Amino acid sequence: METQRAVLPVSSFEVFVREHSTNLLRTSFLLTGDRGRAEDLLQDVLTRLYPNWYRVDTAQAPVAYVRRCLLNEYLNSRRRRTVTLVDFDLRDHAGSGPDLVDGVADRDETTRLLTRLNDRQRAAVVLRYFHSLSDSEIATMLGCREATVRSLLHRALQSMRAACGALPSETIDRRNQL
Repeated sequence: METQRAVLPVSSFEVFVREHSTNLLRTSFLLTGDRGRAEDLLQDVLTRLYPNWYRVDTAQAPVAYVRRCLLNEYLNSRRRRTVTLVDFDLRDHAGSGPDLVDGVADRDETTRLLTRLNDRQRAAVVLRYFHSLSDSEIATMLGCREATVRSLLHRALQSMRAACGALPSETIDRRNQL
């Protein structure tokens, strides 16, 4: 005698989370600089959006909508938070294949450089260089003018390049990759 299991329909929320959670978690990590805080940030945003998911579902660009919510929550939480902790867990990068040490070192260095920026500069850099958004898209998300976005990016890159000069000599060769 076979037991039939009821197949529940997969909600659009579940489909969205399956398809986009990795990318959104990456964005969250780049903003927070900490895996645990990144997971908390993404979970808080998704939890807050779930009761009114139809708004996200009917949005013209649902991923951009959630990314904007992530950014807003990050900026708001940073105003409430005064201490920044950076902890890079190397256990997540274990495995065979090509030497991952250089990749881990580059990610670690990038994360450290990002943590030196103020919140708006950091958000602008993440949106431009990790999500390839235009000045107008970033301006819309940050609630500022396009010229302000260009200024934020310019100052952020200057700050990151200057910080690379202050790092130990073996990491200076990598600064041109920024």
